[in-house]
Amino acid sequence: MAGGLLLLTHAVMAQSQDASELFNTAHSFLVGGDYNNAILVLNQALQQEPDNLQFKKELGFAYYLKGDMSKARSIIDPLMDKKDADVQLFQIAGNIAQSRDDVKSAQKIYDRGLRRFPSSGELHNENGQLQLKLLMNDAAIKSWITGIRVDPNYPGNYYNAARAYYYIGKEPVWAIIYGEIFLNLESYTDRTVEIRELLLESYKKLFSDARLFEAVNDDNSGKKSKRSRSGEEDFLTAYKKILSKQAMVVTTGIDPESLIMLRTRFLLDWYAFYSVKFPYALFDYQQQLLKEGLFEAYNQWIFGPPSNQAAFRSWANLHKPSYDAYIQFQRDHPLKLRPDEYYGK
Repeated sequence: MAGGLLLLTHAVMAQSQDASELFNTAHSFLVGGDYNNAILVLNQALQQEPDNLQFKKELGFAYYLKGDMSKARSIIDPLMDKKDADVQLFQIAGNIAQSRDDVKSAQKIYDRGLRRFPSSGELHNENGQLQLKLLMNDAAIKSWITGIRVDPNYPGNYYNAARAYYYIGKEPVWAIIYGEIFLNLESYTDRTVEIRELLLESYKKLFSDARLFEAVNDDNSGKKSKRSRSGEEDFLTAYKKILSKQAMVVTTGIDPESLIMLRTRFLLDWYAFYSVKFPYALFDYQQQLLKEGLFEAYNQWIFGPPSNQAAFRSWANLHKPSYDAYIQFQRDHPLKLRPDEYYGK
């Protein structure tokens, strides 16, 4: 009885609000998990603007969150034909299809969305996640890498690509690079905690398998190293060549201190030999931190917690001014990837 009275009260209040105010009210209900009231108020808004696509999209999303997939689909599917359909609409439609275990429809929706929005990192990410569920591992990785190339500042593709290269792929270098970029784009979530651990373990995997440096060793012994079709040395080989020169730094183990030394020496060599040939925003960002005297704090922020939480807290307390300065720098100078710098496969 009380719930019905509350809904009636909101219906009466809705009559005195314009459509945009109603939409904002409904969105607040949606964020708060009150899907019934969100649906009620959105219907009131649609009475005033029956052709408003954003209102309809929000209503379909509310039904999706409520668990009424049939109703959600009946609202969302027709909207994909509209001229002003957006990326989020295709995401919602794909999620509805997956919730109904209709993977064929979900795949068609993502394909359709990507034809319309080929530079959408979100849709490449969703498509890759669906392909992974279908055990299409190579296709999933390709989707995430394409997402990184066309939308370099969207974090989701870096997250999934880093995990894929660590757990499925045979090249932990990409897990390291994509994982670190992700940490800078999405710095304080549960996924951040996961990728910090993965990044630390990727360095261990890299240096524990001598075969991963075969191309570099061949080059050092006079044999031809891996090169691109044009005959030029590729980014991955260059990266490994520089990293392999510092292997002695980590012979006693991988920890924050050895990684700080390894990564500092890597930067110095990279900017001596490859920065012009392979410009990369991530390395420029690291170099800027090095010049600002914040590179140690940055590396502790990444590798300290997964390596030893107690030791990290002790370091942060002992170096509080430096650590606080890095956190402020992180807020004021977020990493921005550049669209013309892509070296993945």
